[in-house]
Amino acid sequence: MPSSPSDEVISYLEFEDNRFLPELFGFQDRNLKFIEGELQVKISTRGNQVAIKGLSDAVDTTLQALNTLYDKLKNGQNLEKEDLPIALRHSGRMAQIPESAVLMTKKRPISARTPMQGEYIEALKTNELVFAVGPAGTGKTYLAVAAGVALMLEGQVDRIILSRPAVEAGEHLGFLPGDLREKVDPYLRPLYDALHDMLPHDQVARKLAIGEIEIAPLAFMRGRTLSNSVIILDEAQNTTPVQMKMFLTRLGHNSRMIVTGDLTQIDLPMGSTSGLSEAVHKLKDVKGIGFVHLTDADVVRHPLVARIVQAYERREI
Repeated sequence: MPSSPSDEVISYLEFEDNRFLPELFGFQDRNLKFIEGELQVKISTRGNQVAIKGLSDAVDTTLQALNTLYDKLKNGQNLEKEDLPIALRHSGRMAQIPESAVLMTKKRPISARTPMQGEYIEALKTNELVFAVGPAGTGKTYLAVAAGVALMLEGQVDRIILSRPAVEAGEHLGFLPGDLREKVDPYLRPLYDALHDMLPHDQVARKLAIGEIEIAPLAFMRGRTLSNSVIILDEAQNTTPVQMKMFLTRLGHNSRMIVTGDLTQIDLPMGSTSGLSEAVHKLKDVKGIGFVHLTDADVVRHPLVARIVQAYERREI
């Protein structure tokens, strides 16, 4: 007779390579203790064998999460702080992430952490234009930059162009001190942070200096045709329909465009239409365009961020 979710069971897991177990278990087994606290299971270890005791659903979740994290280590990737809660949250679905959902950068491979992030990476690899829509913390901007870096390192493109509405919707840069780059740098900081995660600092500086990585505030994109480039438009919910159409028609030969935004954080004047919202609606059936809709389940920052997003969404219903 099969066990019910309320039955207490014990299961065993044996790992082939002991080298990965210190990082998998965590310093003084803190990763295992975290799982015990979250799922109310009891985990004991002996050599390369793990015994897990608890309710059957919780034991299954633990087995799947540990296998997922072990596979990540075996594939040469380090575990990060967010990986454990993500593995628990997406237990049973992690197998849906294809092995090809990885972007190679100079510093480290960037892999999908959730099934929808896996779909996002696959879309980035197969479409010339991708829209990624979702709340803060879902990796939509980070993965866009990783895709640009990967394509540049492979020699498929010559440039990465980073664009963003420099000041919410209006882009009034004149009152800010400094030259153009100094004016817009604060608004592009998340993109720079991602670049420094993927390329050595001196390479980022050199590529900025010679134009292989370029900042291009949306207000200054008009009239250009961008070839052999990856062009990323971040915070696209704060574009107007006219701005969005202008941006999309900059696409040149052998180029990729990635448009990211969060439709729950539109800063346009009341009553204005978001260019991102309109584009997602108007272009949904156009061949060659990929659309990815990330949710709070894909939040890969601190677990509290996902709960904050969920709380705000409940208030808006």
